[in-house]
Amino acid sequence: MLYSTGASSGSSGGKAIGFIGLGQMGFNMARHLRAKSSAEFIVYDLNHRAMEQFQAENGKGVDLASSPAELASRSSVIITVLPESAHVKEAYLGESGIIKGMYQGALCIDSSTIDTSVSTDVSRQIIAAGARAVDAPISGGIMGAKAATLTFMVGSQTDKDFEQAKTYLLHMGKNVVRCGDLGAGQAAKICNNLLLAISMIGTAEAMNLGVRLGLDPKVLASIVNTSSGRCWSSDTANPVPDVIATAPSTNSYNDGFKSRLMLKDLGLVSNAAKDSKTPLMLGALAENIYRHLSNDATLAEKDFSVVYQWLSGKKS
Repeated sequence: MLYSTGASSGSSGGKAIGFIGLGQMGFNMARHLRAKSSAEFIVYDLNHRAMEQFQAENGKGVDLASSPAELASRSSVIITVLPESAHVKEAYLGESGIIKGMYQGALCIDSSTIDTSVSTDVSRQIIAAGARAVDAPISGGIMGAKAATLTFMVGSQTDKDFEQAKTYLLHMGKNVVRCGDLGAGQAAKICNNLLLAISMIGTAEAMNLGVRLGLDPKVLASIVNTSSGRCWSSDTANPVPDVIATAPSTNSYNDGFKSRLMLKDLGLVSNAAKDSKTPLMLGALAENIYRHLSNDATLAEKDFSVVYQWLSGKKS
């Protein structure tokens, strides 16, 4: 099948929803979107086993694409959830990328967390090729993806693009906020993750101190969570095992947001801070902590709340 070097001229395009990226986040997001939509559903991932598993678990009407370009040639809406900037550039701009097969007017929604400059550049190339683009990174983690309670932070060129994207995003989450123009969603996301990393380290440090002073961690957590120290890191993802039954820490720090990915996001924060000449004191310290933690190959793959074990001198 041949693809054009830009958006196809057919104005109506394909009618399907295309979804690229079936990792832990994307798989669960796509599952909810598929369940709540009657449109044809097409998926693509470099991991063919993930595609086959998704098709097997989500019934008829799910097709597997051979490339991002093929997926785009059949889709009016394309959603991507990919790990890093390089993956997003390849999926959209690569030799068999989305931009080679997409239709005029197609809506591209990128929910990856990547460099703001890369996000804006890719979006502008999509628009120049005749399609539409929004950046819509997510917060809420794997638990939020499984429960469809994610928050989407959206950057869009127009209100119309935002409203159309919102229709699909609400199938996968509960909060959709327009943050501004292209790239604003990415900016909001990295600010959120900066605070998240700092608050998790602070929670872990406080819990470690309390335990060493003889406090029951459940008692300490209940005090923090009814006092001024309360935060998501203390009341939802508490880093001490068995304090919160559903927290990754209670599951041996599995099935959460990997420490190496938090380090990646803190790198994005650092890049943005340099570009905007913004001083980062706690942010730089947090990045340094997760860099040292991630030097341990085991801890790097664990949920980022494993910083509690690292600070307390234990190894999960």
